[in-house]
Amino acid sequence: MAQMTVGMTAAARHEVTAADTADSLGSGDLAVLGTSRLLAWAEAVTYEVIATALEDTETSVGTRVQIEHLRPSPLDATVTVTATVAHVDGRLVRCQVAAEHPDGTLVGHGEVTRVIVNRERFLSRLG
Repeated sequence: MAQMTVGMTAAARHEVTAADTADSLGSGDLAVLGTSRLLAWAEAVTYEVIATALEDTETSVGTRVQIEHLRPSPLDATVTVTATVAHVDGRLVRCQVAAEHPDGTLVGHGEVTRVIVNRERFLSRLG
């Protein structure tokens, strides 16, 4: 099983495009970063920080998300989303996430919980 360590981090930088806006995503009518896209970026970076420690037979799945979207981000804005492993309990991993503009303005923050699973076993439950 994967060896996760509290304090591990990963970050991803994004440019807000028309496809990322609330009006494009159907979550509002403004041309600003939609909360649903911020959530997707947060989940993606938590997947990345965990993936670095996984064995080939493992992956992680999201099980709980809490995000607070604090500030708007207009088209062409740069948003960097960082995930830090905050808690590990066996297969359960909680990550703190933060999204910022280049000037350090906090766009949003929260926590994403993921569980490490065996790929084959997890997919076998679909049948």
